[in-house]
Amino acid sequence: MHRKTMTMLLAALAALVLCAPASANYRVGLSEQNAATFDQPLWQGLKLKRVRYIVPWDFYKGDGAGEVATFMNAAHAHNQEVLVMFTARRGCYSGGKYSKSSACKAPSKAAYTTAFKKFKAAYPWVKTYAPWNEANHVSQPTSSSPKRAADYYAAMKANCKGCTVLGADVLDQSNVATWLKSFIKSSHNKARVWGLHNYKDVNRHESKGLTTVLKTVPGQVWLTETGGITTFLSSGFKTSASRAASATKYMFQLADKYDSSRKGYKSKVTRVYVYRWWGEPNGTFDSGLVNPDGSPRPAFTEFARFAKNRLK
Repeated sequence: MHRKTMTMLLAALAALVLCAPASANYRVGLSEQNAATFDQPLWQGLKLKRVRYIVPWDFYKGDGAGEVATFMNAAHAHNQEVLVMFTARRGCYSGGKYSKSSACKAPSKAAYTTAFKKFKAAYPWVKTYAPWNEANHVSQPTSSSPKRAADYYAAMKANCKGCTVLGADVLDQSNVATWLKSFIKSSHNKARVWGLHNYKDVNRHESKGLTTVLKTVPGQVWLTETGGITTFLSSGFKTSASRAASATKYMFQLADKYDSSRKGYKSKVTRVYVYRWWGEPNGTFDSGLVNPDGSPRPAFTEFARFAKNRLK
């Protein structure tokens, strides 16, 4: 973008601060994989303090370590509290199916522990973790084994004293309650912070996914990946920037409603991480707050308006 245009946008962003909604009991961050985000003037103008980053569990093999280092070092340089979340090896999920190859099998508890120790040694300043991303979804080797996911939680807790470790990070799909109950049993009901991806709720203006989780798990729920979707072809969401903006607004309204203790609920929302910064107009899934050239979308305006009083 031209410098004059950027100056005008930053001025508009400053004006949004003055008319921001009242403060809430949860904090806001960004879920992102691209280190270039931290150099963007619009991102810097938001003064966000938190980011979630997904790392393949065997990141240290091949070229993975370099890519991770680029992001982690940039995040650290910009004083971000990074929520690190481990996930399956790349390429294991394709065409709606998870590979049965040996390379894609869920790591043993010992192998997982070794990998985690390597990451912790490389980035000792990280104090916030989730053992596995979207652990109940078919794209992950833990989807049919809450016990295996509980093993990873136990390994991470044992090797990261003083850290905040999420119990399980899940997607708001039909198996979420039964999967979580099995995880809770296997982990001896020790976890008190949980992660949820509630795209379905947010983009269909519903609440069932979130309320189901809030009634199932104790403590705090972090919406670790959420936001308004501009395009999601496989789910019937044709491209619409205005719909994404409306969903972004509803996302905050939903979090506002459940950020305090409520009768009949075991937990409350205490964090919201919006995915993601960069849009992908030619992709099958696009939830970006800005266009590829860095110009803001309508969803960015809603995000900036609500996020400003939720940064501490």
